[in-house]
Amino acid sequence: MAIKRITSGSEWEPKIGYCRAVVAGGWVHVSGTTGTDHATGQVPERVEDQCQIALEIIGRALAEAGASFADVVRVHYILPDRNDFAACWPLLAQTFGANPPAATMIEAGLISAAHKIEIEVTAKLAE
Repeated sequence: MAIKRITSGSEWEPKIGYCRAVVAGGWVHVSGTTGTDHATGQVPERVEDQCQIALEIIGRALAEAGASFADVVRVHYILPDRNDFAACWPLLAQTFGANPPAATMIEAGLISAAHKIEIEVTAKLAE
């Protein structure tokens, strides 16, 4: 089976040498995604706004791969301050709805001090 690489237009992808998502072997692996508006390069201050943008970017990558949030089986949330995570819970619960994935939250530094959340998902394509 061929490998498909999906880009989102992020300035970081060519600088670092990665793509937004890779489709291989019936799986969609979406890279860690921050809440940067790729059109403007701006990073909102509120963690909730960053979370929303990250989910929108991930949603577009999943759609291009032929999947959706309902197909996500694993998610990693990375936050520099774990105390910011609770503010994102309503948005995450709404996004995954009746199809919650296995999840892990990790407290760690991100690529820029402006970023407050990074989200990485793995989805299974329908057979």
